[in-house]
Amino acid sequence: MLDNLFRPGSVAVIGASREAGKVGHEILKNLLDSNYPGKIYPVNPKADEILGIKVHESISNIPEKIDLAVIVVPAQFTPAVIEECGKKGINCAIIISAGFKEAGSVGAKLEQEVIQLSKKYKISVLGPNCLGVIDTESKLNASFAPKMPLTGNIAFFSQSGALGTAMLDWAIEGNIGLSRFISLGNKMDISESELLIALADHPDTKVILGYIEGVKDGRKFMEAALYATRRKPVIIVKSGNTAAGARAASSHTGTLAGSENAFKAAFKQCGVIRAITIESLFDYALVLAHQPLSGGNRLTIITNAGGPGIIAADACEKSELTMASLDQKTTEILRNSLPPTAAIYNPVDVLGDAKADRYLSAFQAVKDDKNTDSVLVLLTPQAMTEADLTAKAIIDTFSGGKKPVAASFIGGGSVKKGIEVLRGNNIPDYPNPERAIAALEAASKYYNWINETEHKEEPKIPINRDKITEIFARSRQRNVETIIGSDAMNILAEYGFVVPKTGFAETGREAAILAESIGFPVVIKISSPDILHKTDVGGVKLGLRNSAEVERAFEEVVASAHRFMPSALITGVTVDQMVPQGKEVILGMAKDQDFGPMLMFGLGGIYVEVLKDVAFRIAPITRREAASMISEIRAYQLLRGVRGEEPSDIQSIIDSLLKMSQMVIDFPEIIEMDINPLMVMTSGKGAVAIDSRISID
Repeated sequence: MLDNLFRPGSVAVIGASREAGKVGHEILKNLLDSNYPGKIYPVNPKADEILGIKVHESISNIPEKIDLAVIVVPAQFTPAVIEECGKKGINCAIIISAGFKEAGSVGAKLEQEVIQLSKKYKISVLGPNCLGVIDTESKLNASFAPKMPLTGNIAFFSQSGALGTAMLDWAIEGNIGLSRFISLGNKMDISESELLIALADHPDTKVILGYIEGVKDGRKFMEAALYATRRKPVIIVKSGNTAAGARAASSHTGTLAGSENAFKAAFKQCGVIRAITIESLFDYALVLAHQPLSGGNRLTIITNAGGPGIIAADACEKSELTMASLDQKTTEILRNSLPPTAAIYNPVDVLGDAKADRYLSAFQAVKDDKNTDSVLVLLTPQAMTEADLTAKAIIDTFSGGKKPVAASFIGGGSVKKGIEVLRGNNIPDYPNPERAIAALEAASKYYNWINETEHKEEPKIPINRDKITEIFARSRQRNVETIIGSDAMNILAEYGFVVPKTGFAETGREAAILAESIGFPVVIKISSPDILHKTDVGGVKLGLRNSAEVERAFEEVVASAHRFMPSALITGVTVDQMVPQGKEVILGMAKDQDFGPMLMFGLGGIYVEVLKDVAFRIAPITRREAASMISEIRAYQLLRGVRGEEPSDIQSIIDSLLKMSQMVIDFPEIIEMDINPLMVMTSGKGAVAIDSRISID
């Protein structure tokens, strides 16, 4: 796939220019300067020769086969050029030109015209409004980037052309080699999803980096990302982290959901490493591209200064790494080889007067330590410090080994030679310990991801689909978008949720009769599609023990609801069986505009929107992902039991999340829903869905 984009045998530059500084001139010059071995065909009806190459009047006049067309003509002429390329049999094009949907309605119309023509002629298109493509192995520089990067094993794609050029410049300045660089532009056809698959299958790429502002198709992106991360690390910076959608939310989940949470969930489920800053993008890549993956998270720090060692230890404790407890054999070797005042426990402090030989003794001791999974070397410049020789000692000791190693040579000119030695031998160096530890943490996370159990499809719960469809149809006939009360509970029961005995009553007397049939004690709740927070309007009464209490409570909740929300439609009340007390949790779903159904889990009750202690995933989920959601929230320890409390039935929460996951996939017309609260009993005693609302499209 996309072979002609990265490894074309011939390239036509349509819109090549004689004038230096023009995009059409610089692309042609870059193709020549990069020693691209294929044939190059400049196209310009007003020139005979550019940069010593014969120019063709049009693409149709070139007798030879063209693999890749690079289009640099004004936007209004692009549809005609695409049609000409299609008739010529060209199946891949890069549209560099701007002036399409990013420029307004006229440009958007032009872009639609180009899309239709490219589909007609089966042309894969990168762009428009992009910087171009670089493949260092095939020596293709079909871009107007100022320089060709070094050859390496890191690929980078960017939705922003300007950011792309900055990143290229950064890579060149830091001697970081790239395999491929791709500027996505408007993503008219080729998107991040196609690139993820192409780069995952590219043997010269070891790590994939990306900058995106959004995705073209969330589901397709997740499939492509999952395919890619099973083969190599994918590290992405995602910007534009604002809430998605202008529709007013009608559920707790809808209130808390947003594009940022959707992307976080999607990245977690697909194993994508999220880089928060552009700086961290390459920080993570350097470890993953050049160091072995470690099977653990135990870090050993070797330093010649106490302060940086403490800073590094603090950063380690704040991360998912842990400070290694060195094996007794290792500490004995360190005791015998280091000065008496040296610290032989982690962090290992070789002292400020350490030369390279003392560092080497520490390296050799730690190299084979069975309790160490990764190593961080810190160096600060003192009068006797040998930065370059210490760097060589790191290389001699750890290169080719099984433990990832990173360095932080802290300083300026005094450590410059050492840093150059490290970088020249693929040992990542960072200006401070925190960045080094973040990079080692990213590598540890990726190792854990690829070694987790493969995703398995969960078994389906058999349901009576017709019964649920009938409830939906009845609601639509009544022009009710939000299903509540007994109808909502009947839907949950169909999926195997345990629900209290319940019923609906329009009058106080009906409520009392219903309560007698259910059995006391009971709960009554106001029934209204317009009221989300029932307790806020005095719409809930608990522990009612006889008919008189029920009738009185009916009048009170209806009056209170009318007082707080005079315009709300009050249909009556629900009467529910009073269930035993347990821990209240919330399960929810809101439809994300990019990824579809997004599940939510957190502690339930009235404080969920205030505390916002929730976790999200994109449906469908696996049992492992459901368990991960539960353990993510800060209140997880409460569910496990504190101060002598019995633990809650966490397996029943996992089962409930899987049931909801299947439900929202089975019925895509569900756009939002909450089960709040799901009352979770102690371990082995299950959970009961107390209340629910289901909004349908």
